[in-house]
Amino acid sequence: MKALLGSLSVTNSGFETLILRIPVGIIFMAHGAQKIFGWFGGYGLAGTGQWMDSIGLGPGLLMAFLAGSAEFLGGLFILLGLLTRPAAVMTAFTMVVAIFTVHFENGLFMSNNGYEFGLVLFSASASLAVSGAGKVALDSHIARHLSQYTAD
Repeated sequence: MKALLGSLSVTNSGFETLILRIPVGIIFMAHGAQKIFGWFGGYGLAGTGQWMDSIGLGPGLLMAFLAGSAEFLGGLFILLGLLTRPAAVMTAFTMVVAIFTVHFENGLFMSNNGYEFGLVLFSASASLAVSGAGKVALDSHIARHLSQYTAD
């Protein structure tokens, strides 16, 4: 378990990933909070679930919970730099689903409900999945802590 946690936490990135993690984490958390809690003008689980059913992503309530949880918790973990790689993979997958089930047929641009924004969030998530959290992150603290025990 220590080896797995250590390999997920290790990163060679510096401070640059913090610049990416903060806005991406906040954006994902806000979108997840819309889906789960109905905050920031969202519809909550029931409303989002009905909408997901209407576009063929059923069972809608479950899919709303999964998407909202992936965005909210994934965003929180990205923001904190905690298990950043798995959180980033989860949010990247969520964006792939959103792009191809909702936005792709509308083209690139957001003005036509296109996939532009989803593609940016996917790219940021994929980048964090590859790079890890960087120096200013709980992952970095965990990796340092675990390396002390594996060196002994």
